[in-house]
Amino acid sequence: MEPVKIKEGIYWVGAVDWHVRNFHGYTTIKGTTYNSYLVIDEKVTLFDTVKHGFEDEMLGRISKIINPEKIDYLVVNHIEPDHAGGFSYIAQKINPEKIFITRNGKLGLSAYLHNTDFPFEEVKTGYEVKIGKRTIRFIETPMIHWPDSMVSYIPEEKILISQDAFGQHYATSVRFDDEVDYCVLIQEAAKYYANIVLPFSPQVQKLLKTIKDLGLEIETICPDHGVVWRSKIKDILELYDKWSSYEADNRVVIVYDTMWKSTEKMAYAIAEGVVKEGVEARVFKLSVSDITDVMTEVMLAKGVVLGSSTLNNNLLPTMASFVTYMKGLRPRKKLGFAFGSYGWSGEAVAQLNEYLKEIQAEVIHEGIKCKYAPNQEVLKSCADLGRLLAQKIKEV
Repeated sequence: MEPVKIKEGIYWVGAVDWHVRNFHGYTTIKGTTYNSYLVIDEKVTLFDTVKHGFEDEMLGRISKIINPEKIDYLVVNHIEPDHAGGFSYIAQKINPEKIFITRNGKLGLSAYLHNTDFPFEEVKTGYEVKIGKRTIRFIETPMIHWPDSMVSYIPEEKILISQDAFGQHYATSVRFDDEVDYCVLIQEAAKYYANIVLPFSPQVQKLLKTIKDLGLEIETICPDHGVVWRSKIKDILELYDKWSSYEADNRVVIVYDTMWKSTEKMAYAIAEGVVKEGVEARVFKLSVSDITDVMTEVMLAKGVVLGSSTLNNNLLPTMASFVTYMKGLRPRKKLGFAFGSYGWSGEAVAQLNEYLKEIQAEVIHEGIKCKYAPNQEVLKSCADLGRLLAQKIKEV
């Protein structure tokens, strides 16, 4: 694949990883990209490197534009190994005059490499570098999604090089938002937000406020993963505002697992109750569902219902894994309750309600427990509780 011109003198020179299927627990069925950007000016500047193993692919693209040794500056927006795993190799190859990085980035990268023998220049929000006819303005964005993170803005081009913000794990042979299916793109952006950025939503709100307060005009957003935004800038900024404000749709997500289908019958009854109130329900059985997809649905829904059989005085392993994952991602402003079947102890429902409380959900009911198998009375109670949840969601 050739380098791709973003604007005159600005190129995508990253790498495409068609085959990665797991990204520290995040299922990446569409692969991903490791995006780097090259700006040709009086001071030739490279923004970010790539994951280890993709260095030569990146250097090959750069070589089609300019001799890599002519690169003057390297900007490290983010030190996570999928972007900085190739840093040491690339830095040695290009031997840049300066490497712009935040203080936390310098400390973190030095801890990774156990080497500080690089021409680091620490930058803070507001720091500007003139590279010729263009200026680079740095904005620190700590915890979007690592302490070192920053974004770079080029005012003359109205380009925001946003590191992981606004990204998607989406490997394609094209590079722009208007060259891919819009619905797929937005779904991948939502999945990325739900499974990586969601815990840092307050910091996202700060970034959006900074963009507004500084009056940054943005025509292009160049993230470190996925496609470049040039046609749907307004859409993705509005979605990030929505997701980081914990706004969600009038929908209920029912997440459960079951041993002998008793809990499953309860899940279906709850869903029927929700639907009778004119609210959409989506049901996910964890033993056959990917938690990355489930977590995306949780983020997008106002209602979250959790169900598990009791096993050894505890949750089923699939549910235990999911609620731990969910707790770490910290969705907010949810309404919900728990349910489940049991044989002789029945602790699962109370445990699930505690997990809902830990994500600050409004638990609307103590939940429904069923011994062994649900009869019609229990199933009616499940449906009624589903209807109650749907009614409350419509009132929010």
